[in-house]
Amino acid sequence: MASPSGALVKHIINHPMDFATINFKMPRYANTGAFQIDTIRDYDIPNIEQNQYITVLYEIHLFLRKGLIFLWQASGKGGKSYQITVSNGRDIHDKQILETATWTPDPNRTEKQNQKALERFAMDFEEKVKSGRYLKGEKMTYKEYAALWLSENVEKQMERTSIERCESSLDGIILPAIGHLRLPEIQPLHLTKLYSSLAENGYTQNGEQKPYSARTIKRIHQIISSSLNTAVYWQLIESNPCQRVKPPKVEKQADVKHFTLEQAKAFLGQLETPYTVAHWGRTKKDGSESKKHYEEKEIPLQFKVLFHLAVFGGFRRGELIALTWDDIDFQNHTVTVCKASARTKGGIITKAPKTFSSNRTVTLPASTMGLIRRHKEEQQRYRLSLGTYWKGCNYLFTQDDGRQMDISTP
Repeated sequence: MASPSGALVKHIINHPMDFATINFKMPRYANTGAFQIDTIRDYDIPNIEQNQYITVLYEIHLFLRKGLIFLWQASGKGGKSYQITVSNGRDIHDKQILETATWTPDPNRTEKQNQKALERFAMDFEEKVKSGRYLKGEKMTYKEYAALWLSENVEKQMERTSIERCESSLDGIILPAIGHLRLPEIQPLHLTKLYSSLAENGYTQNGEQKPYSARTIKRIHQIISSSLNTAVYWQLIESNPCQRVKPPKVEKQADVKHFTLEQAKAFLGQLETPYTVAHWGRTKKDGSESKKHYEEKEIPLQFKVLFHLAVFGGFRRGELIALTWDDIDFQNHTVTVCKASARTKGGIITKAPKTFSSNRTVTLPASTMGLIRRHKEEQQRYRLSLGTYWKGCNYLFTQDDGRQMDISTP
């Protein structure tokens, strides 16, 4: 049975009385008053091929008067299927609002059983539409929804670094596993199997198979759960299947590794120790090595300052790179942290810290403040020597031209 064109559907809804005198066959589905139009060849409807068939599923007088629900049957590579279309009123522009659903017969059922199942499906679908319980997410795949969630929610609420981590997890792990599923089809078992696969099969690195850690799997679970919570909030689905799934338990993290007092003293002492660099040219024609030249160097003052701040202030790398001279209070021997730098696909960005508690003012030893003062004086002399080549923006730690030091440098 051929599917009716959009023009036929539109004409039936907008001009129902054109079909008021059609001779209908006896009802195929007696319980629902469904009738089949035998032919429309006697009706002059533009752009409609003759001998198209349409099965109307509703009481026939309501169909003719309002076009509330109708159904057509189509055959394709996947076999026979039915598309149910329900009228859901009109929008502000007086255009008909149509909701559709597709039903495919079960090949393991008899024709009579499939007819009854079709009737129930159509009636349930109509009842959902009319009661306002039909959710738009029923036809949306998770991949389609994830793109919408990223653009309308994530990108407006998260930092750029968090967005990129989320996108990476979606593209590399989540979407290949469940992206093809429609939102209502995602069940707790799908997620349980995904987490088990990640723990057992993991990923390949340098030819070696490695399992994902429980912490990574929990992060994957949090991304899926957060996205589906938003889908519930947007009324695309009724519930979040993640609420019925338990991700792997993350073992309590061991104490953060840190220097002992002796190790800190030794490290800071090495910063003051000169080091030797060897230079030599290409290997000679006879195979012998060229003469080596040795040069004694000292660690640049700005790196000494950076590591002193890391040891005595407990600052993170991104916080150190983001420091400007406005954050230094020489009078009170303090450094204020109110921003941090991070790498993104678009380059280094500087942003506010993740949490309010990360904003802090730290008092430092006089020796460290003395180093910072020396570094400022040295930077000012170097800046004057460069003239217009200096491209700096008041950062403590800089590249050769004064721009902010790259986060991967220290």
